[in-house]
Formats: sequence, structure tokens, C-alpha cells
Amino acid sequence: MFEVDNLIKLALDEDIGIKDLTTASIISPGKEVTAKVIANEDAVLSGLDIFYKVFTFLNSEVKFKKFYGDGDHIKKGDVIANIICDAVDLLRGERVALNFMQRLSGIASLTHMYVEKVKGYNTKVVDTRKTTPGWRSLEKYAVKMGGGMNHRSGLFDGVLIKDNHIRVCGGISQAVKKARCNIPHIFKIEIEVKNLDELREAIDSGVEVIMLDNMDIKEMEKAVQIVNKRTIIEASGGINLDNIVDVAKTGVDIISVGALTHSARACDISMDIVQKSS
Repeated sequence: MFEVDNLIKLALDEDIGIKDLTTASIISPGKEVTAKVIANEDAVLSGLDIFYKVFTFLNSEVKFKKFYGDGDHIKKGDVIANIICDAVDLLRGERVALNFMQRLSGIASLTHMYVEKVKGYNTKVVDTRKTTPGWRSLEKYAVKMGGGMNHRSGLFDGVLIKDNHIRVCGGISQAVKKARCNIPHIFKIEIEVKNLDELREAIDSGVEVIMLDNMDIKEMEKAVQIVNKRTIIEASGGINLDNIVDVAKTGVDIISVGALTHSARACDISMDIVQKSS
């Protein structure tokens, strides 16, 4: 929560600066108004509580009534929430609050599309570390709201040996051996492979998870047959809504998709002041 608070403060400082020049020049403090938060398209909601939290940084007396929660499916025209606040604070926080919710709802909505595509297959859709700097915890939260699952949070909570690690160490076997000697026994080791020869070496090294990096469908199918359930198999690289079903059909256990966070479009959600409060 401390991380999110700092992010909100940074965003407000970035947007407001020394003051909201427009609002300060035309509206005096003390005028309480009511606004509605409205969905302008179908979406999976995420970030509603952060939307509200933005305004609490500006006005401790803000009143907020939500009609939906994160993870809910909303329709175009739905009123997501009502907010009552001093007009000055409402206008100062509007853009920042919407930026958080639009971005996170976009990620949740895109994730839902991917998850729905592979419904019925024995595979999980997970995210990657391809996130907006500083936003990772929020964006990974949004992935979960969309029905996806999280990969490791960062470099600190999982061992994933990638191609550049392998080059530096001199090979797959060498890299895995060094990792085994230097990590706690409770950690699994995942290693990235680019072809079937590397796959066989990874199996022989005793890793628990193998990532098939940018393999085509036929090569993935062969890889699944070779592994024969001896390790968890993750497919990664170049996966999109057009090919994810074919990837799932190969029998991989996990499909990681960078697009969930790096290519999600912000959802169209607006906040409209509807009346002065009595």
C-alpha cells in the first residue's frame, strides 16, 4: 500500500504542480458537487478503489458510493460510482484518478479476452515483467482481476535463467548447476530454451520449469511430447489473440503474454459532474 500511496502522490504532484491554474482561476473552494463515474464501453473493472484513494489525498471528506467492484464486468452506460466532493478537489484529481482506473481496467479487459480464448484447455494465462515502470504491482493486480495469473513479481522472487545468463555461464548445465548451489532449496528453477536440443539439456539438468521461447507450434508439440510431464512447460514469445488457442492445444501448462501489460488499451471511462450538492 505504501508503494501505491507514493505513486498516487507522484502522479498528483506531476499533474497539479504548484496549483491547478484553470480551476483556481474560475472556481472558489467550498462548492460541493456530485459526479457520476460512467463506463463508455463494455469492460472488466479494475482500479476503482485507487480511483477513490486519489481524491482522499486531496480531500479527507470526500464521499464515495460504488455500485461495482474490481473484477466485475461492466457495460456501456453503467454508472460505476457516485462521488461527492468539493468541486476544486474533484477537478484537481479527475485526470489522475481516471488514468489509474482506465489503464488498469484496460489490462483487466484484455486479460479476460485472452483467458476466454483458452477456456476449456488445461493451461494458465500469466503476465510478464513487461510492465510500466513503477506500476508493476498495480498492473499485475489488474491481470488477476481479468482472470489471469501472475508470473514472478521481479528478479527477487523467482529463478528464471534466460539466454543471456546461459551465454555468460557457458551453457545450460553450467548455469543450472551454479543456481542450485546458490539459491534456497525451496525455489524452483525455470530455464529458457530456444530449440529441442536445449530442451533435452534442460531436462537432463533437472529443472522444474522449462520456457519454450518463440517456438513455432510444431516445435512446441514435439517439446511437450519429449518432456512427457516431467517438468512444467511454459510457452512464451509472440503470443497473441490470434494464435493463443493453437498454443494451448499443444498441451503447454502455462502461456505467458507480455501484451497483457505492455499493449493494453486504456478503457473509456468518464467522470461527469451532474449537480451541486445541497
